[in-house]
Amino acid sequence: MKAFIINSYKPKGGMKKVEVSEPQLKENDVLVQVHAAGVNLLDVKIKNGEFKALLPYKMPLILGHDAAGVVVKTGSKVKNFRVGDEVYSRPQDYRMGTFAQFIAIDESDVAIKPKNISMEEAASIPLVGLTVWQALVEKANLKKGQKVFIQAGSGGVGTFAIQLAKHLGATVATTTSAANIDLVKSLGADIVIDYKKEDFETVLKDYDVVLNSQDAKTLEKSLRILKPGGKLISISGPPDPEFAKEIGLNAILKIVMFFLSYGTKKKAKRLGVHYSFLFMKASGTQLSKITELINSGIIRPVIDKVFSFDAANDALAYVESGRAKGKVVIKVN
Repeated sequence: MKAFIINSYKPKGGMKKVEVSEPQLKENDVLVQVHAAGVNLLDVKIKNGEFKALLPYKMPLILGHDAAGVVVKTGSKVKNFRVGDEVYSRPQDYRMGTFAQFIAIDESDVAIKPKNISMEEAASIPLVGLTVWQALVEKANLKKGQKVFIQAGSGGVGTFAIQLAKHLGATVATTTSAANIDLVKSLGADIVIDYKKEDFETVLKDYDVVLNSQDAKTLEKSLRILKPGGKLISISGPPDPEFAKEIGLNAILKIVMFFLSYGTKKKAKRLGVHYSFLFMKASGTQLSKITELINSGIIRPVIDKVFSFDAANDALAYVESGRAKGKVVIKVN
């Protein structure tokens, strides 16, 4: 099969299209013919080597964390899927590789594709959808009537988060550029701040939840807009000891995580608010709940561009540029 690989971490280099063996199926795996693959900033960061201390991948490495396609083979113990099922998934961290014609995925990480959207639209959902679900539903326990600040509302995570937060009954504030104000309002944002003209810290106060996806300066300002007892959940760092424990890092790395997050946790404690880091986990069960929201029209995918398989490097570069509105997708088969 054809796939895009890297042989080493290379911040300035691209992926290489090669012929590789079809994945070997484990007893709980389904083999999926990939029709479309979502592209995420996580793919860029892994290619650039930003996570090599935390997630030591073996080379050569096929990138890609989102897939939509058709089951073409099942392992001997697979119970919930059959050949011909249209599915989508965010595979587990060490089993990624959706920039390829086929991928083997544990059935626990797979869900039936929503019926009312295309393969390309489905491929845009898993990573951002699960990230937002785990942030707002699991960690924040966001409730009706609460106020949530979602940074970068026109991005992949932001476009999904606004819709889910509104479904949960929250008042949603977000930041974006003037060109994307209509987009985020159409998704349900109540308060929209043009970050080029206004400082959100002067506009927002007494918020229950912040979903942080930006830099350290933005994180610090976000802590100050929370009311006492409020929660800031960050998907951009710094990682904390709880995260280190979750993924089973060694004692040295746990100490590193402690010091990386010490300053942020100290500021949060002084303000009477809570800080936590989220590195999302694969979950077919949660993805099935997201499927229900999409099938009922509560959540709609937002796609900026669809690239051909041969243009996978262009897709990665476009995501790295930070210009995408919503998600970027590669059409594989």
